[in-house]
Amino acid sequence: MFEISVLSAALGGLIVFFSPCVLPIVPFYLSYMAGVGMGELQGGALAPGARRRAVGAAVMFSLGIVTVFVLLGAAAFGLSQAFRAVQTEFRIVAALIVGIMGLHFLGLIRVPFLNRSFSLGEGGDVRQMSVGGAYLVGLAFAAGWTPCVGGVLTGVIFTASQEASAWEGLGLMLVFGLAMTAPFVVAALFVEPFLRFVARFRRFLPWVEKAMGALLLVFAALIATDQVNAIANWMLTTFPIFLEIG
Repeated sequence: MFEISVLSAALGGLIVFFSPCVLPIVPFYLSYMAGVGMGELQGGALAPGARRRAVGAAVMFSLGIVTVFVLLGAAAFGLSQAFRAVQTEFRIVAALIVGIMGLHFLGLIRVPFLNRSFSLGEGGDVRQMSVGGAYLVGLAFAAGWTPCVGGVLTGVIFTASQEASAWEGLGLMLVFGLAMTAPFVVAALFVEPFLRFVARFRRFLPWVEKAMGALLLVFAALIATDQVNAIANWMLTTFPIFLEIG
């Protein structure tokens, strides 16, 4: 069960990174972290110093995001254990949240709150940003980004809150956070090919958004009917290789 949850959390993190509310703004964050303009970033041949700044800042930025998600997971697990008598209600609320977000991404309803995103603002200069500053920007980014990625995040948090121990729940959130932010570091290492990839992939973003919405509705139904564990057990039975993971 835990191994399946880990795989699901990792997949969820990757889906979030390549979602329409994240991927298009990554180049701007890379520009900010490298301390160069978008024109220079897109021109290729990024200076070694700028690349080092981008990678170092991306690592600390990612750690800030992961910190927020792990803390959210810890809070959810604590609440789940404290209110075990209302587990059914807790599950239904989680299913409703995930379901509403799924309908939003499918375009069937529009929730303005879910279109929020954190912005660095004008005139940021990463040359003057300390390592601690990059970490703090990551914390703020995660807080502002949460509504946009809330559907997948809520599903992972709910799954983490149902794990057998707090450590397993925290581990699940850590996997989700790392899977979502590792591409940031990879993008900073390989800026030029990443920018070319984003330019080609942009036309598929509306389809990614619809697919995310459909997956969220499926997961909402699984949560509401308490079938998440049943699906995990089916996967273990159908694909025994998962038993060998870890």
